[in-house]
Amino acid sequence: MGSDTGLENSKRFLATWLIGGLVAGLSVMGLCAAWPELSPLSIVGRKKKRPIRVYMDGCFDMMHYGHCNALRQARALGDQLIVGVVSDAEIIANKGPPVTPLHERMIMVSAVKWVDEVIPDAPYAITEEFMRKLFDEYNIDYIIHGDDPCILPDGTDAYALAKKAGRYKQIKRTEGVSSTDIVGRMLLCVRERTSGDSPSHASLQRQFSHGHGQKKFDDAGSGSGTRVSHFLPTSRRIVQFSNEKAAGPDARIVYIDGAFDLFHAGHVEILRLARGLGDFLLVGIHTDQTVSVNRGAHRPIMNLHERSLSVLACRYVDEVIIGAPWEVSKDMITTFNISLVVHGTVAEDDDFEKDNRNPYDVPKSMDIFKVLESPLDITTSTIIKRIVSNHEAYQKRNDRKGESERRYYESKGYVSGD
Repeated sequence: MGSDTGLENSKRFLATWLIGGLVAGLSVMGLCAAWPELSPLSIVGRKKKRPIRVYMDGCFDMMHYGHCNALRQARALGDQLIVGVVSDAEIIANKGPPVTPLHERMIMVSAVKWVDEVIPDAPYAITEEFMRKLFDEYNIDYIIHGDDPCILPDGTDAYALAKKAGRYKQIKRTEGVSSTDIVGRMLLCVRERTSGDSPSHASLQRQFSHGHGQKKFDDAGSGSGTRVSHFLPTSRRIVQFSNEKAAGPDARIVYIDGAFDLFHAGHVEILRLARGLGDFLLVGIHTDQTVSVNRGAHRPIMNLHERSLSVLACRYVDEVIIGAPWEVSKDMITTFNISLVVHGTVAEDDDFEKDNRNPYDVPKSMDIFKVLESPLDITTSTIIKRIVSNHEAYQKRNDRKGESERRYYESKGYVSGD
């Protein structure tokens, strides 16, 4: 009888254990159904899966929206984008003197919102040793470059080793702009100022600033192959660069405006400071006409949409007003719920307070205006002066590069991509 009782107890214990296990199992299944990320299989898979890391390098001299779009496309091919910035010495050896030194180019690349890591002093050509370093130390899966050829001075392909290793991916070149093109626009300004040819003094620059030129290349007698801007802005490109987010109802919105022409490290650093004063940074980009009226007939070098895309690519910027008014009005402050209006100490319009038409009179009267100490003493004029002071060297560089760009456009075919 004792044995029968023990047997019954064992059966009851086993049944309870099985039922309990079944209930627990169903509970886990229910949790996994509600939250798939809690699934043991998912957790195991997540541990095994490593983010795809892609690498892109470049000089990023006179950085513009074309560079930014290339980085955006590269980032879309992986989970993390690591960018190599070529050293000054390598640029000089392969292309000629850079307009912006390495530390400024590092600031620019680091501020692009699609970039995760930056490697300074990258080589111009990917050597066997550097490629091994990318694969072993930086865990790079693929090396990315645009569909335009990158030929070394000896005539070889700079990415031949990456292609041979089967670790190369290609993106579509962004049309309508290049560093050569931008430098060429400034060189044209220099030639106009010194030529004494008054009829074309303003008209050519107007073509460059506003993209109205009819000729593909300039014929100013330089043979430089400087291209008139053929940038065609589309709504899709604006969306691709946009953060697609709005400020919350209680957000502290900071507003800063300007031309942001030849977007440079000085711009980036003042935007970084401005963003730190609030929850949302709204940037006003002045129209081409406004810039021209306030800074002269040869400004802006980049047109409104080109400047807007460069600013939108900056990680510190949440939204831009494309074609912002010169004066910050009460209605504008109310419409955008602006909490603070800021302006840097280093700017082209640093004497605005002496003007009878102070654009910041309204925010000053509302006690929401603040002047920020600019971290870098760089303006658009600084960049132009660098070109002017060494224009012969840049002209030679542009002559060489202009010829390769001419060949590219002559043999260009359709390539799908963004």
